[in-house]
Amino acid sequence: MNFELELQFELDEPDDLVAIRKRAAEKLGVAIQDLPELEIKKRAIDARNRNVRFLITVGDKAQTSPLAPLQKLERGKKPVLIIGAGPAGLFCAYELARQGIACIILERGKKVQARRHDLKGLTQHGIVDPDSNYCFGEGGAGTYSDGKLYTRSHKRGDVRDILEILVAHGAPEVILTDARPHIGSNRLPKVITALRENLESVGVQFEFGARVVDILIDKKCAVGVKLQDGHEILGSAVVIATGHSARDMIYILDRIGAQLEAKPFAMGVRIEHPQPLINQIQYGRFAEHPKLPAAPYRLAYTPEDGRGAFSFCMCPGGWIVPASTESDCLVVNGMSLSRRDSPYANSGLVVAVSATTQPLGGFELQRRIEQAASIAGGGELCAPAIRATDFVKKRFSATLPSTSYQPGLKSADIEAILDASGLPLASRLREALLEFDRKMPGYLCEEAVLVGVESRTSSPVRVVRDKERLTSPTLSNLYPCGEGAGYAGGIVSAAMDGVHVARAIKQAL
Repeated sequence: MNFELELQFELDEPDDLVAIRKRAAEKLGVAIQDLPELEIKKRAIDARNRNVRFLITVGDKAQTSPLAPLQKLERGKKPVLIIGAGPAGLFCAYELARQGIACIILERGKKVQARRHDLKGLTQHGIVDPDSNYCFGEGGAGTYSDGKLYTRSHKRGDVRDILEILVAHGAPEVILTDARPHIGSNRLPKVITALRENLESVGVQFEFGARVVDILIDKKCAVGVKLQDGHEILGSAVVIATGHSARDMIYILDRIGAQLEAKPFAMGVRIEHPQPLINQIQYGRFAEHPKLPAAPYRLAYTPEDGRGAFSFCMCPGGWIVPASTESDCLVVNGMSLSRRDSPYANSGLVVAVSATTQPLGGFELQRRIEQAASIAGGGELCAPAIRATDFVKKRFSATLPSTSYQPGLKSADIEAILDASGLPLASRLREALLEFDRKMPGYLCEEAVLVGVESRTSSPVRVVRDKERLTSPTLSNLYPCGEGAGYAGGIVSAAMDGVHVARAIKQAL
């Protein structure tokens, strides 16, 4: 028997493997003893019309092949140089090690444990280390900002392979079956550390505090890099896997002749609610049920002109955190721990922005509203904020609700901050909030607060690459990779792109 079957279970029904086998046999009209060994493929919560139930997809228990092993790497040959130790860089290195190709990962930031001290400096003292923060350091931006693994990029590669590698290094096995897998900012650092230590054990080299300030070019071919300390390293290829906030790397690429193009992105704010309110809106009478997790949501508003607004990186039971990488710019992001037990829910609430006419124009738009937010907050990463109801009615918030954002909030004119971009972001967010309140009655309320600004949703620039060889068309042996280069939008898609680039390098070498 070869099948896959979706089964429904009410909240108070048992949903263990015995109950699953019984329900599967009933649905197929066969005896339980005639069923093969079953495997849970996916587990999801169906909360449509607030009639909450579990959806469990099962099928034959497949004979899964073991993960392809890493090979012991030989020293002597020129290594592949990977700039950035985020998911794109780490998984590029992992796939290269599977293929027996030596590489060096160059990371401007620190190891995950050492990053904690600098994050404390951000949240408690408003001090921005431009090389070690929520965006830069081992594991990249995802390490300390939630660890969501949900992706729609299944056509790009083997998502299961990425998840199994994470599980092999300490991630919980439940990520293999959850419809919206999530590790949590408390667990992911340990997974990243284990992944790095495994790579080091076979000969992959890591250099931390290694900020790249130039790409060495010889006859339009990338041959190495120059570090901030003046040290030069030669390699057989250079992979750019620096993440969406490493603007300095994009400026370097522009200077050396890499082909760049502007791409669409999004900007806006973070919106925060009490998590019990979101639970009530989403789950209704089941809101306090012990089997239900903190409720997520996903919203989108698309007007006729196509420039819509949408929720982004929703963090149930989470915190808003300062994600600034420059001392004069204020950026916020969301995170949550594996338990998702914070009393707050937050989400990006952003407006789609069309590609700018100049490749680097998106950076300037981001910087303008980030600097305006910093000024409005008054320093030390205090964030400008406004109640959602006041924002819609165009009035100042005399008081603000409690918040998860530790540096603190200051009442401010969020519309003026968003308008610093020169785009109608504020008016579009107002329209979206009214529409979202119709979809989720109670969403627009006095307890909801808008916190500015959420500007780093994705890179506004794409580093052009050949579709087959994945190299820059103007600089051979240069491989743009991951989210910063414009080819991914999260941990899993960035990891898959790293694998793609590694395989392209293998074929080229």
